[in-house]
Amino acid sequence: MTDHQLVTIDDHRAIRIDRRRGAALGDSVQLCLVVPEEFRQVQNAYPILFQRTAARDGFQAVALFGFAPDENLYLDGERWDAPYLPLAMATRPFLIGPPPPGGSDLQLHLAVASPRVLAPGDAGYESASPLFDDAGAPSSYLSAVFNGLARLDRGYRAGPDFFDALERHALLEPVSIRFEDAQGNARQIVDFHGIDEERFAALDGDALGELHRSGYLLPITMALASLANLGPLIARLQRRHADA
Repeated sequence: MTDHQLVTIDDHRAIRIDRRRGAALGDSVQLCLVVPEEFRQVQNAYPILFQRTAARDGFQAVALFGFAPDENLYLDGERWDAPYLPLAMATRPFLIGPPPPGGSDLQLHLAVASPRVLAPGDAGYESASPLFDDAGAPSSYLSAVFNGLARLDRGYRAGPDFFDALERHALLEPVSIRFEDAQGNARQIVDFHGIDEERFAALDGDALGELHRSGYLLPITMALASLANLGPLIARLQRRHADA
């Protein structure tokens, strides 16, 4: 049986989703993908950085949660310590599937192997969120998930044009983050890019006008503003190591 299943009332009426946060539920991740449409919310809590895609054929944006694989400094036991949960985290364990043959509407799929997916009799089932109400209509939770995934899908589709604009104006520069942990050990992470603030400030009116007409000025300024969260994120790491 495939891990990804099309969500239907016949197959998933009894399924519920554990919406708590925790390492055992897959939340110990260093970063997640974010789309420009949510940069305004993301920048309130997380640094927004850019990295090459796996195919090295472009860029993608990420919200940084930690400085090592599986390190999420916003995760405190079962509490996510930030005012906004990025869409890619909030919509797990669901994903958008392709339209059916001959159709155009996106379809909702469920990663059934996720520890969040609960069946009757599983621990925590009674307090988990159902996918359908008693009348068989999608629950408010499932509707919110689908809306979030639709935003992500729009963002992923629009993303290449945004990243192309950043590269065309030479606005991306490599970022090397250096700091000391609570024990005074030097730490560094590389392989990320950020917005080149000096280059952005030097853009002429024509370039700024083009970015404005394309709707890119806001996400660019939000990404720049988000870098103020690097200091507090480092402080989270130092406090956690000091308490260990």
